[in-house]
Amino acid sequence: MTVRAPAKVNLQLAVGPLRDDGYHDLVNVFHAVSLVDEVTAVPADRLEVTVEAAPTARVAIEGVPVDGGNLAVRAALLVAERLGVEPQAALRIRKAIPVAGGMAGGSADAAAALVACARLWDDREDPLLTRDDLLELGAVLGSDVPFALVGGTAVGVGRGERLTPALTRGTFHWVFATADGGLSTPEVYAECDRLRDARGERAPWPEVSQALMTALATGDVKALGAALDNDLQAPALALRPALRRTLATGRDHGAIGALVSGSGPTCAFLAESEEHAGELAAALDGSGVAQSVVRAHGPVPGATII
Repeated sequence: MTVRAPAKVNLQLAVGPLRDDGYHDLVNVFHAVSLVDEVTAVPADRLEVTVEAAPTARVAIEGVPVDGGNLAVRAALLVAERLGVEPQAALRIRKAIPVAGGMAGGSADAAAALVACARLWDDREDPLLTRDDLLELGAVLGSDVPFALVGGTAVGVGRGERLTPALTRGTFHWVFATADGGLSTPEVYAECDRLRDARGERAPWPEVSQALMTALATGDVKALGAALDNDLQAPALALRPALRRTLATGRDHGAIGALVSGSGPTCAFLAESEEHAGELAAALDGSGVAQSVVRAHGPVPGATII
């Protein structure tokens, strides 16, 4: 059973006040793109996992855990517990999404594993675990996992796990510039809090950008580029100043919009068209400001059996 799940780019990430549980209230406009990881689950005597890079992807997989620290393993265990079966499967994760790159690759793997294991262990015509059940399990695993199940474009609130589909017209073309090494999401959020404290700034209550929603609904790429916004960009740049040059290079070569994706360090560039995306990717690749450069389009569906 093989399932593909997509990467995401945050078109808007508004970070509200720190909550008592250690999380922040968010408005998170997710957009699924055609950069995907694959998880294949086959019967085995015990639960085990292997990780490899997709054949055409320049993805560094060193340090990706192959034990309970891997979200796909945790997803399989949750499915087995809910179904009342032994977690007997070999999971093969084939990665094209950057690791620790702010594009939710681990969450995509978890979403794919939820779907793959649920189908592997329960192939009845009327399966025990419904789509809503999988979304519930996804929220247990992490804030980005439910969106990797759903895909498309959606507004997430709370920790980002409560989703509402966003009307989106047309297809948008993206270029992603990856960096050498990752950024820790908790560290980026902590830096966001530190920067706000240093400025004496009280975190505002997060709100959805109406300009962004209108741009999506009308398919206006230039308006979308102007509306892109990420409250985690400043802390990511503080922790990784070299990303400023990456963003500037993309803008200098005509990107309609540019921002750090999620908690970084991957930088996302919105292109005017598919042809422009090719030109922009070539320019970024030749500039030496990124470890690798990949193109993608969106929105695309969430976790899908292939």
